[in-house]
Amino acid sequence: MNNPGIRTFDDQWIRNQRGNKNLVDPYRPYHYMVERERTLNGKTEEVATIFLTNRECGFNCLMCDLWKNTTDTTVPKGAIPAQIEWALQQLPPVRHIKLYNSANFFDPRAIPVSDHARIAEIVRSFDTVIVENHPRLTGDLLFRFQGMLRPHLQVAMGLETIDPEVLSVLNKKMQPGDYRRSVGMLRDQGISTRTFILLKPPFHGIEDGVKWAKASLDYAFESGSVCCTVIPTRAGNGAMEHLASEGLFSPPDLASLEEVHTYGIGLGKGDVFADTWDLQLFSSCGQCFEIRKQRVERMNLEQRVLPLIECECNFKQDDVKIIS
Repeated sequence: MNNPGIRTFDDQWIRNQRGNKNLVDPYRPYHYMVERERTLNGKTEEVATIFLTNRECGFNCLMCDLWKNTTDTTVPKGAIPAQIEWALQQLPPVRHIKLYNSANFFDPRAIPVSDHARIAEIVRSFDTVIVENHPRLTGDLLFRFQGMLRPHLQVAMGLETIDPEVLSVLNKKMQPGDYRRSVGMLRDQGISTRTFILLKPPFHGIEDGVKWAKASLDYAFESGSVCCTVIPTRAGNGAMEHLASEGLFSPPDLASLEEVHTYGIGLGKGDVFADTWDLQLFSSCGQCFEIRKQRVERMNLEQRVLPLIECECNFKQDDVKIIS
C-alpha cells in the first residue's frame, strides 16, 4: 500500500472483534418480507426477499455484519428448500423473488449442491430469481443451476469500491478486475448482474466517499451491470466500532447518499437504488428526515431525479483519516 501507516486486517483479527451470533433455526429463514421495487422490465412490482439461514460466509469482509444470523456448520440437506417453502406460505403471491443467504449462493458449504434441483422446482412459477454471490465463485456450479431454472436468473455481487487500496483493506479477497470478469461471464450466459456499492467505507472521508462511490457506479455499468444499489456503510460488527475509535471510520451522511443516488440515476445507464435500511442512522435532522426518505424511495421506484428537499439543517460530520 502507498501509505505504510495503514495496516491490513486479516480474517482472525476481524473475527476477534465480533460479538455473539443470534440464535437461528436451520429450517426457518431468519427474515422474510415483500417490498415494492422497480424490476428489470421497468415496472414497479412486489418482490419477495427471503433471508436464508445457512453457514457463515468464509470471506470475512471487514465491514460485514451478516454473520450474526448464520450457523457455524453447513445446514442439513433439505433445510434450505424447507426454509423457502415455509416463507412462501407466509407471503402473498408475487412474481419475483430474492434468495439472500448472508453469504454466497454458490458456496457448497452454504447451500448444499444437492438442494439446487429442489430449489429450482420451488421457484419455477416466478419470473425472476435473484441470488447473491462473490465474483470469484462464478463458474460451473452457477451455470448448472441456471440450467435448472425456468425464471430469469440475476446475480447480486459486491463490487464495494474500486479504490484499490481500500478494497484491499476490506479483506474482500478480490480486485475490480475479478468483478468485471465475473459480470462478463454472466452476461455471456444471459444472466444479469446487480451490484452492491459501499458509500464511505473505512478510510474514506466524506469527499473521497462520494468520489469513489460515483467512480464505482461508472465502473459497474461499464462492466455490464444492469443495476446498482448504493449502501451507506454502517457500524455494528465490532470491527467497524474499533476503526471508529481510532478515527478511521465514520458513517456517511444522508446528503452524501442523496448526491451519489442522484448522480447514478443521472447516468441513465441502468437502475440505481439507494439502500434505505436503517436510513435514519445517517440523518441528524428530525424535521426533514421523513420527507427526505420519501424522496429517496420515490427515486428508487421512478428512477428519475426529484428536487432536493430544502431544510436549514446540515449533514456535515467530522472527517476521518484517509489513505493518501
